Amino acid sequence: MSSKGIKVDNDLKTKVDAFRERITGEAENLVADFFPKKLLELDSFLKEPILNVADLKEIHSEINIKVPDPIILNNSHDGVDVQNSRKWKMEDGLDDDNCQDGPKVFGMPGGMIKSNGQLVDLIERVKPEIRTLIEKCNTVKMWVQLLIPRIEDGNNFGVSIQEETVAELRTVEGEAASYLDQISRYYITRAKLVSKITKYPHVEDYQRTVTEIDEKEYISLKIIVSELRNQYVTLHDMILKNIEKIKRPRSSNNEALY
Repeated sequence: MSSKGIKVDNDLKTKVDAFRERITGEAENLVADFFPKKLLELDSFLKEPILNVADLKEIHSEINIKVPDPIILNNSHDGVDVQNSRKWKMEDGLDDDNCQDGPKVFGMPGGMIKSNGQLVDLIERVKPEIRTLIEKCNTVKMWVQLLIPRIEDGNNFGVSIQEETVAELRTVEGEAASYLDQISRYYITRAKLVSKITKYPHVEDYQRTVTEIDEKEYISLKIIVSELRNQYVTLHDMILKNIEKIKRPRSSNNEALY
């Protein structure tokens, strides 16, 4: 079979048409059934006790690192003169800006320093919801893109609605992906702070910063769940309101893929 000089194998055309029909069926089911169910599910999730902790101290995770006993050094220690020691460091190019104070940490007496268990559990519930939104948006976006007819002069109002719908779906995908990045940044930031605590256990501000990071992440996770719900609401409402123009952007739309 050919279309304006481009030959298309009939078997391939049949398979592509079957793909289009499958995408159409999945997308229409997502908009009509999955999106409203998911928004109600997330709205219920937002009301669960795990996302409604009144006192954020309840989600704190204690870091049990003992503060070592202080070591008092005199002007000379083990026969080494402190002033001469500093002179050696300066001669070697190791001044105070380049030297990293604090003991090297090879292992912790109590084993691995655990993450904040409550936040880890919450993150493991939220991450699948983020991934689901990205995947479903991709399916609906593909469906709308396949409905866009060939470019013509005039009568493009319906096409502009299709393009705006695709743009909104693409924006939601990007925002959802940024939520995953946010979770990764939380783990990295917390790990760096805990590493500082193991090296400088006598600095209380590091301990307090970890607590602040945990509280911030808890609030962020609740906002993420709320945003996921709102995005399902927005997409469901937007597509249903414009479904006629999305499916038939032009009054005489006899367009096909080939």
